[in-house]
Amino acid sequence: MKATQPAQQAEPTATAGRGTMQAITQNRYGTVPEDVLRLERIARPGIAGGEVLVQVRAAGVDRGTWHLMAGQPYLMRLLGFGFRGPKNRVPGLDVAGTVVAVGPEVTRFAAGDEAFGIARGSFAEYAAAREDKLVRKPAGLSFEQAAVVAVSGLAALQGLRDAGRIRPGQKVLIIGASGGVGSYAVQLAKAFGAEVTGVCSTAKADLVRSIGADHVIDYTRADFADGRQQYDLILDIGGGSRLRRLRRALTPRGTLVIAGSEGGRWTGVGRQLRALMLSPMVSQRLTMYISGHRQADLEALRQLTEAGQVTPVIDRTWPLAGAPEAIRRLAAGQARGKIAITI
Repeated sequence: MKATQPAQQAEPTATAGRGTMQAITQNRYGTVPEDVLRLERIARPGIAGGEVLVQVRAAGVDRGTWHLMAGQPYLMRLLGFGFRGPKNRVPGLDVAGTVVAVGPEVTRFAAGDEAFGIARGSFAEYAAAREDKLVRKPAGLSFEQAAVVAVSGLAALQGLRDAGRIRPGQKVLIIGASGGVGSYAVQLAKAFGAEVTGVCSTAKADLVRSIGADHVIDYTRADFADGRQQYDLILDIGGGSRLRRLRRALTPRGTLVIAGSEGGRWTGVGRQLRALMLSPMVSQRLTMYISGHRQADLEALRQLTEAGQVTPVIDRTWPLAGAPEAIRRLAAGQARGKIAITI
């Protein structure tokens, strides 16, 4: 293991103080953001040989941020995220900002480059990131827009392309189309040449239409599984529908992809595991996936945004001190698209 070293290749601006920075910190798990998240001044992170130090301009809020804050499902704690409290005190993965220092093994970035991707503790003025988890920020995107691409965009891309094996001309159903992952999934499915139907609430139907969905189903007024329409591919993003109901909406040889956690305190993947066990016994393909932070896929998302095929949808932005309120809005299901934090 390489020892960390101070980031000395370029001096950050004076706003960070003398080797310190403002950051949102967390010392214990809890489901109420205001109870466990604090704005503090802490030491600026060091970087290893293959890492860069990013002066954070904006950070994205994703559902995983809430899970890491709450320590739920409990399986996460056993998987190394910290048993009694989070191993990483500063939350946040999505990041966009300016590189201010690079490790000696870094070849793709230099001080002054604008980048976005995945960092370690992005709810702060500075964050360390591995070189292979960042790409150049698209010139046409603001820092706030770029900061909300990585986590949700990667989940949508890998769910459709890798797990779903999407093909042009397919009828695709996106359940949870107005959320962070869903807003990317609708646009990506259209970019892949599919006919897209989005499922969302009444208040968010206009958003789903505006990002390119061919059809919108308001789940408060209609049932996507009423048998009137079947789909070649269903991407269920954190939905609570039973497998039997989802299968009614699939073609005989269609594919169901279950994304994210279904909730619950223990494992959060009970429905996914049941789908994997059932899949070999039926003609339909039922699967799940865990998205990865691959640089090649970040680059693909960068190209899609530059081509205008994918546009980040931002619900609201908060300053760093407003992170607890931002997470509360996300957890309540009120967000239309993504939430950004500006630093």
